[in-house]
Amino acid sequence: MRPNFVSTKRNKMIQNNNQGALQSPLGSGFNAKSTTAEVINGIHLNGKTAIVTGGNTGIGLETARTLAAAGATVIVPARDMEKARKNLQGTADVEIAEMDLMLPASIDAFAERFLASGRSLDLLINNAGIMWVPLRRDSRGIESQLATNYLAQFQLTAKLWPALKKANGARVVNVSSQGHQFAHFNFDDPNFLRREYDTLQGYGQSKTAVNLFSMELDNRGHSAQVRAYSVHPGSIGGTELGREAPLELFQKMGFVDAAGNLLPEMAASLKTIPQGAATTVWCATSPLLNNIGGVYCEDADIAKLAPESAASNGVKLYSLDESDAKRLWELSEKLTGIQWNI
Repeated sequence: MRPNFVSTKRNKMIQNNNQGALQSPLGSGFNAKSTTAEVINGIHLNGKTAIVTGGNTGIGLETARTLAAAGATVIVPARDMEKARKNLQGTADVEIAEMDLMLPASIDAFAERFLASGRSLDLLINNAGIMWVPLRRDSRGIESQLATNYLAQFQLTAKLWPALKKANGARVVNVSSQGHQFAHFNFDDPNFLRREYDTLQGYGQSKTAVNLFSMELDNRGHSAQVRAYSVHPGSIGGTELGREAPLELFQKMGFVDAAGNLLPEMAASLKTIPQGAATTVWCATSPLLNNIGGVYCEDADIAKLAPESAASNGVKLYSLDESDAKRLWELSEKLTGIQWNI
């Protein structure tokens, strides 16, 4: 089903999403059960180039396949090249390249190779991420979820900026999560050097960072015709995101019973992989977003603001705070060593 196109006139006077100013559903015509095939129906991407991190598994794989089927040339950077080749076998218009998001030098090398090709970049889908992992640090001492889920997004987008500008209408889609509601960004101790490590706190602050970054990137980049979005895919069955999580954690969160069986009410709430990737694809391609950026989206529409007092659908206002977004940008430049003046 095609969405009912609605006017964005009400948003034309609002220049950015600071403090959630644009967080109001558009009435896209889609919902939580909409699939990638439905949201991209009638949209053609011939001549477009996309990069999808984590595009060899889960919702990233579905995203890469969907964009390629619509006509785009899709580059999938992957740490495990053999796995990527196996999972993407038979998918036309997909290129596989080596990159490890935990290694800053690997991100730089991938970006340099892409820039050397002379191609513009129409779509950057920062999809790859990790969750429920024990405390690990990269070579810089940065906690692994912060390094992978956020700082790698910042670094890769910064390094690919010339190609994004060259597209004259690029979009950057950063996969976030409702898990941003687990934690504010802890500017005092982002790497758990002085506080006890909690994996969900680490995950939560990394996704809050994604929201802040997406908003500030759109603020800085829209004059160069680069728009940015953060996305909550939903709770999805059949992905590898929980591969390192202990059974006790799933039990504590009320996902499984004492024997490790998924509870019926939890199973009923899960999205399929094509449903989980739908919001990413919608943000990457929907004409409804031609004049809107910096927003957090879910269920193939702009999300509403979530109440501060409880977990719910929508986005927490603290993850759209203007001063925190600017503060995070400065911290990200310091942690990555990148001076990104746009």
